[in-house]
Amino acid sequence: MASTDLAALSTEARNPRSEQLDELSTLDLLTVVNDEDATVAATVRAALPTVAQVVDAISARFTTGGRLFYIGAGTSGRLGVLDASECPPTFSVSPELFVGLIAGGDSALRRSSEKSEDSKEEGARDLAAAGFGAGDSLVGIAASGRTPYVIGALEYARQLGGLTVALTCVAGSEMGRVADHSIEVVTGPEVLTGSTRMKAGTATKMVLNMISTGVMVRQGAVFGNLMVNVQPTNEKLVDRAERIIVAATGCDMPRAARLLAEGGSVKIAIAMQMLGVDRAAAEQRLRTSSGRLRTILPAGKR
Repeated sequence: MASTDLAALSTEARNPRSEQLDELSTLDLLTVVNDEDATVAATVRAALPTVAQVVDAISARFTTGGRLFYIGAGTSGRLGVLDASECPPTFSVSPELFVGLIAGGDSALRRSSEKSEDSKEEGARDLAAAGFGAGDSLVGIAASGRTPYVIGALEYARQLGGLTVALTCVAGSEMGRVADHSIEVVTGPEVLTGSTRMKAGTATKMVLNMISTGVMVRQGAVFGNLMVNVQPTNEKLVDRAERIIVAATGCDMPRAARLLAEGGSVKIAIAMQMLGVDRAAAEQRLRTSSGRLRTILPAGKR
């Protein structure tokens, strides 16, 4: 893309509300930042119908063994890796189910590797090396919607028959044209011109949270608003797991602790208590429902 095209992007424009940023008092400049941040949620809301379509499409692929890949460069790549890395402890899923890729590799999570984003071929190679297949889904992330690294990955994924999603912060992007679904969260000019780690980054994180959470809700990893798949791997999470069991079943904390110890997981513990069965029976019932707790409960306890 020519430099004139880049200059025309809304994410690269100067924000008239912050043109005297360096002349403001600290409180006033922070107020400008906060006022701009306050516009992000409404912008994300406008994209919700498309996000919902994406969640349902990815969830459908999960039921047949598909995985979700995020790919991006710079801030976009880091946010994708962050969201992917949070899913295993939150939902007790394999790290291979949510995969985050960033231009320049894992070292770019700490040290910027801007040059890496300029190669379509590198994006395709990284996706291939990660084992992306026809049954998988790819969310390509770039605030500008024109990052060659991400476009190359999207094109490769489409060639294989994978589901492709473009997540951008501009309208009518090149990424959107090569993807099956285009989520456009048009955040506009940044307080600090071109610094898309700000509003664009906030909007991107919000949408990624929605995608991963929405998919896992559809997959039965949530009961009500409780993380019934949480992994109790430290003291804090054991306490949280026990409180989830109490909230779901109405039992007391000592009983929740015993159930968790006997069942080995929050979901099994809840099934044991609400169905009045032992661990083996609870596990069997959950297997027959693909792990969906609500579907195995009596009507009065759902």
